[in-house]
Amino acid sequence: MSHVTLRRGQNVLLDDVSWHVEEGQRWIVMGPNGAGKSTLINIAATRAHPTKGNVAILGEVLGAVDVFDLRPSIGLSSTLLAQQVPGGETLKNLVVTAAYGVTGRWREAYEPEDLQRAEQLLARWGIAGYADRKFRTLSEGERKRALIARAMMTDPELLILDEPAAGLDLAGRETLVRSLTQLASDPFAPTPILVTHHVEEIPPNFTHAMLLREGQVIAAGPLETALTEETLSEAFRLPLNVSRNAEGRFSAFART
Repeated sequence: MSHVTLRRGQNVLLDDVSWHVEEGQRWIVMGPNGAGKSTLINIAATRAHPTKGNVAILGEVLGAVDVFDLRPSIGLSSTLLAQQVPGGETLKNLVVTAAYGVTGRWREAYEPEDLQRAEQLLARWGIAGYADRKFRTLSEGERKRALIARAMMTDPELLILDEPAAGLDLAGRETLVRSLTQLASDPFAPTPILVTHHVEEIPPNFTHAMLLREGQVIAAGPLETALTEETLSEAFRLPLNVSRNAEGRFSAFART
């Protein structure tokens, strides 16, 4: 993204944002509510266009490419997508329908390879035993893992995860962080962009971070320089103590 601005009426949702993501990097996007995180990833996922500025995704320029040709190369897991899943959809159908970019299996015909890949992804994310369960009957953690499996169905080059740990209890969060750590360590995995509110949810081997506030970039770059006490305190407008343990996990709390 180069000098990207997005307006909705009189509201500026993103303000002169520039961002460069390279293959092999693992990105965190953080910021308080209303910072512009969802707007940013909607553009990255080709679900929105900027009012001003240039966006190039996977070698294609947004506005000069058919986004429906580009979207299969971009895996997306979000709360909005979860809300669009039909109530009676099974887990296997939830994952395999990503091959057609739809939610809700109807009369599409799938190759045996598609069905096999869906089963493999469910197994990879630890929910193979729930393949025939309805999505709405699962726990929140199981739903989040199912949505990530769906996002990977088309073997994307870019994987965007919008707050995948939101609503999870401690065990669910740690299970998800462990899975994302394994994903990020795979050199053949898609380039992940993880949106979160909490430093405790950052997997240890993510490499880069962007901090937003009120649609503007506070910091962006390698994790060691972009995610510090100073930048986090500025982004959240709260004096914070930030630490990182030997395993690479972050924690933060307000200064007394």
